[in-house]
Amino acid sequence: MVASKFVKLNTGALIPTLGLGTWQSQPGEVERAVEFALRNGYRHIDTATAYANEKEVGIGIKASEVPREEVFLVTKLDNPDHKNPEAALEYSLKALDTPYLDLWLMHWPAPMTKDGKADKSINWLDTWKAMEKIYKEHPDKVKAIGVSNVSIEFFEKLLPEATVIPAVNQVELHPSCVQDDLVQYCVSRGIVVTAYSPLGSTKSPLLSHPVIDKIARKHGVAPANILLSLQANRPGVTVLSKSVKPERIIANSKIIDLSDDEVKELKDIEKTLSFRACPPEWTGWGSLGFPGH
Repeated sequence: MVASKFVKLNTGALIPTLGLGTWQSQPGEVERAVEFALRNGYRHIDTATAYANEKEVGIGIKASEVPREEVFLVTKLDNPDHKNPEAALEYSLKALDTPYLDLWLMHWPAPMTKDGKADKSINWLDTWKAMEKIYKEHPDKVKAIGVSNVSIEFFEKLLPEATVIPAVNQVELHPSCVQDDLVQYCVSRGIVVTAYSPLGSTKSPLLSHPVIDKIARKHGVAPANILLSLQANRPGVTVLSKSVKPERIIANSKIIDLSDDEVKELKDIEKTLSFRACPPEWTGWGSLGFPGH
């Protein structure tokens, strides 16, 4: 396996394989983390309206003095915003203080009310069609559109109706949530996969797993580097690293090539330790099967 530095989207654009994620970062920390990451080589920043930090992310991008055109910026349509994607987009652009997004994702195929309940009056497929319309009519504002937390079953509903194939599907990926079938399904259809929670999220048991520790020692890096590198070694996959600590932001940027045997060992962890950091049941739509099934 060889880790990539960029992955080509179906739009022809290149997305940096390693990005800085901002989920769960505390207020006041995001701005500094984004600025530091950009000043130290990162060029892919991921946020979401649901994270309530778009304004800070925008400030951090400006403070870094890295030209906007050098930054691949991603944000996401929030679950309560399925009713009015166009207004949601304008909100994000204003909050981020940017004229355009490099990638705009549907955060979950799970419309919700403002009080956090499943909104059964909205079909998420209609939301996608609205995003397609915005993308076609406003190429100056949205360079690519995609989805997040979408399963094969959801894609089987989406793709026959889509006039724009999603550029990206952002999902949870790590050795205890490998999702090889989903990754292969997406890549075979020209859809790049972005891995979130590649370490298994906060206090993950993966960081002290003996197999990961063994491979990390062999390469002289931290377990986090192995977990990030696993995703970067998967064809058609990009990965989000999340930290607000300068030393960790720099350390996490070291992506290494893994052997096929090492990749297999890491993926085999799921056989004895399987979990999700962000299970889909919280949305009220049930599992990642099609809503209502």
